[in-house]
Amino acid sequence: MAEVVTRDLHWLNSLARSEAVKELKSCCGSDQWSSQLIDRRPFKTFEELLTSANEVWWQLPPADWLEAFRSHPRIGEKKTKATTSKQSSEWSKGEQAGVHDASPETTAELAHLNVDYEKKFGYIFIVCATGKSSDEMLAILRERIENEPSAELRTAAAEQAKITELRLRKLLQGGP
Repeated sequence: MAEVVTRDLHWLNSLARSEAVKELKSCCGSDQWSSQLIDRRPFKTFEELLTSANEVWWQLPPADWLEAFRSHPRIGEKKTKATTSKQSSEWSKGEQAGVHDASPETTAELAHLNVDYEKKFGYIFIVCATGKSSDEMLAILRERIENEPSAELRTAAAEQAKITELRLRKLLQGGP
């Protein structure tokens, strides 16, 4: 019978560095974020991990944020620009569940505005989609496409930070 692995802080703290980085990369697609965060081990509490994850994220340069963005599919799509783990792909699919039942009109407008957004900003539209309907995501996209590039980059980075926290919870606590 296969051994059941409990994924918790003890598990993360005890993984070999390369394995730990790989696991964390499923939560955030930035190599630097994963490497710098794992170098802060051992984590005594989950809250300490979350605080460290956030501190590392906001100390990274924009190039690392953009790397993380590339690990996500566009809203309503399945394919990412970067190679991602199976776990990350599965999480993206679940996080974007709100678009699965979208009307053809909403799906078409999301696709169109995704392209416009990417042309304007140079990266895909990042939103913490968990719990949001397709219409909510479309409204957010319509609003954010009007932002100035510097403000939008920070907004997108803040959305990535929310996604990362949710994924850390999924990785280590089996949470939502």
